[in-house]
Amino acid sequence: MVKPWSGWRRSPTNNTASDRGSHPELRKVKMKRMAVMVAALSLIATSWAQGDDTKDGRKPMQTVNDSGMVAPALEKYAQGPLAELWKRPGLTPRDRSIVTISALIARNQTIEMPYYFNLALDNGVKPREISEIITHLAFYSGWANAMSAVAVAKEVFAERKIGADQLPPASPALLPLDEDAEVKRATAVEQQFGKVAPGIVHYTADVLFRDLWLRPDLAPRDRSLVTVSALIASGQVAQITYHLNRAMDNGLTQEQAGEVVTHLAFYAGWPNAFSALPVVKDVFEKRPH
Repeated sequence: MVKPWSGWRRSPTNNTASDRGSHPELRKVKMKRMAVMVAALSLIATSWAQGDDTKDGRKPMQTVNDSGMVAPALEKYAQGPLAELWKRPGLTPRDRSIVTISALIARNQTIEMPYYFNLALDNGVKPREISEIITHLAFYSGWANAMSAVAVAKEVFAERKIGADQLPPASPALLPLDEDAEVKRATAVEQQFGKVAPGIVHYTADVLFRDLWLRPDLAPRDRSLVTVSALIASGQVAQITYHLNRAMDNGLTQEQAGEVVTHLAFYAGWPNAFSALPVVKDVFEKRPH
């Protein structure tokens, strides 16, 4: 006798509830789908956090509305001490922009980069200087951080119609090298670390100090300002002594150096600023007056 139809039957090749979890290919498919979903949600969250374009095309910093809906006190401090910080006389607005974007790149904080890249351009930082800051920090904050900044700067430059003619060449004529100072630096590093990591000793001399530091589209004083800012922002206090001395040799004043630390307390946190202070104080005290 023919049995009545009782609905769809499971194919014998399909997994049952008991063996689905043990099928490796099925698990891989599920993991891939989950990864795609997480990536999509991350993009949505980032877009939401950055907000809509302003009327002139730039991406805004978090708005008063945004912080007020979540942390009203944060908005109060933004309108008070943070706004006052940018008016302090120890650094020009241009210098403060250089310090800020250096800290953002060093810490890979991309959400606020569009606002502060635009502010830097408004404060007199040239496109070629932003390009050089990003290139410089590829070596001092890591390649991935620099590439994250490139993606943001590309959009900012496009919105402002900044073309290749406003960017530095890949291989410009380099600034003159202080051969005696470089030989002294290289000899000290070779004696300390030549037998430990000869590769990094080689690249430090040939790529950094005989090439990167001599690129002309960022003045030596500004290049030092970028380096010191990135070191403080990322908590790399062991490297501050050499680079702060170099910065002051390149024209950064003691008052300006102190104001860099004050500025970075807001943009990199009080602990990083206070960790840097004993080193900065020691440099000040040991420099000839």
